[in-house]
Amino acid sequence: MPNRTISLPLARPSRAGRLGGPAPILVSAVLWGTTGTAASLAPAGAPAAAIGCAGLTLGGLLLFLISPGARSLPAACTRGERWLLVLGALAVAGYPVTFYPAVARTGVAVATVIALGSAPVFAGLLSWLTGGARPTARRAAATGAAVLGCALLVLGPELTGTATPMDLTGVALATGGGLSYAVYSLIGGRLITHGHPSDAVMGVLFGTAGLLVLPLLGYVDTHWLTTSRGAAVTAYLALFTVCLAYRLFGHGLRHTSASMATTLTLAEPAVAAVLGVTLLGEHLTTASWCGLAVLGTGLVLLTVRPADAEG
Repeated sequence: MPNRTISLPLARPSRAGRLGGPAPILVSAVLWGTTGTAASLAPAGAPAAAIGCAGLTLGGLLLFLISPGARSLPAACTRGERWLLVLGALAVAGYPVTFYPAVARTGVAVATVIALGSAPVFAGLLSWLTGGARPTARRAAATGAAVLGCALLVLGPELTGTATPMDLTGVALATGGGLSYAVYSLIGGRLITHGHPSDAVMGVLFGTAGLLVLPLLGYVDTHWLTTSRGAAVTAYLALFTVCLAYRLFGHGLRHTSASMATTLTLAEPAVAAVLGVTLLGEHLTTASWCGLAVLGTGLVLLTVRPADAEG
C-alpha cells in the first residue's frame, strides 16, 4: 500500500481557554457591582470615603498576607519594576481619594460613568504610548459600545430629567479616579507579563495602598466601625470586593490586556443597577434599559471573540 501522510487539523483553543482571561475579570466586576448595595447597609451617617478607605485598608492588608510570594516580590524585582510597584500602589490609593469626593460633588451617577467610562480609554492610550499594540477595529467598536452603554445605563435618569449644572471639580476628580484605575491595572498587567505571580503583584499593590490610606481614617468619623452592622459591611467589602475580587482580577490579567480588562469591568454598573432594581426597589428608565442592552452587547463582543483574534 502506498504510504499516505495523514494531516491532523491544528488544535484550536477551547472556549474555556478563550474565556480564561475574561471570566475571572467579569466575576470581579460582579463582586464590585455589589459595593453600592453593601454600602447602603452601613449605619446612617457613615462617610462614603471612610467606607471605601476602611474596606481598602483591611482588604489590602489581608490580600498581602494571604498572597504567596508577596513578601519576597520587591527583592525579586528589578529596580525599574520596584518603581512600578510604588507607582501602582499610589494609583490604587488614589482611587478612593479621588472617586469618593467626586461622588459627593457630582452624585453617584455622574462620578461612576466618568470614572468607569474614562478608565478603558486611559488604559488603551497608556498601553499604546508605552509600546503596546494599537487596538483592533473590533476591540475599539466593542469598547465604544460598552462605554456608551455604561453612560446610558448610569445617566438614564439624568437624561430624562432636568439638567443641573456640572461641578467641574467633581468631574476632574472622577476623571482622576478613572486614570488611577487604568494606571494600576496597566502596571499590574505589565508586572504579571514579566513573569511575577499575579497573587504576589496584587498583594503588594493593595497591601501597600491599604497602608497609604490608613492615616486618612483619622480625619473622618469612624464610630460606625464599632457597630455590628458597620463591622459586617466593612468585612464584606474587604473580603469580597477587595481581597477575592482583586485576586481574580490579577489572575485575569495573566491572560488579558489591561485595556480590555478595564472595559470588561464596565459590567460593574450593570450589576449594581440590577441589584438596585431587585433588592432596593429602584427603577430604571427606558434609556437605562437600552444602555444595559448596549453594554451587554459590547461585553459579549469582547468576551466571545474569534479564536484567531488578539487577546
